[in-house]
Amino acid sequence: MDTLLLDTNIFSYIHKNDTRAQVYRKHLDGKRLALCFMTMAELYQWARQRNWGRKKIDELERKLSAYVVLYPDRETAWEYAGVRTIKGRPMDPGDAWIAAAALRHGLALVTHNRTDFEHIPGLVIVSEA
Repeated sequence: MDTLLLDTNIFSYIHKNDTRAQVYRKHLDGKRLALCFMTMAELYQWARQRNWGRKKIDELERKLSAYVVLYPDRETAWEYAGVRTIKGRPMDPGDAWIAAAALRHGLALVTHNRTDFEHIPGLVIVSEA
């Protein structure tokens, strides 16, 4: 079974039942789905900023449990450094960790923000945007 890494926006579309999630179903169905630790951090940040209650947090945790979570190691940190030092292309640290995780594990990145990542050599992007 192939594994795909989801950008935070794709997880969010699925979690919120956003209509944009349907556009990506053809790519996701039958695949093992992974998230970068950074996506979890971003999701937790949203929950704290919006003062989510226990019920909503439990729902998020339940949905997160269906995904493989990729945590950083030395190789991921090396990829992160490479992504962050691409000349002329400053990158958001969160996006850089997500790209680094995809590169480190040889996974395609499913994102709705293709332009945020298309300058990264070797990164395979799946996008409908």
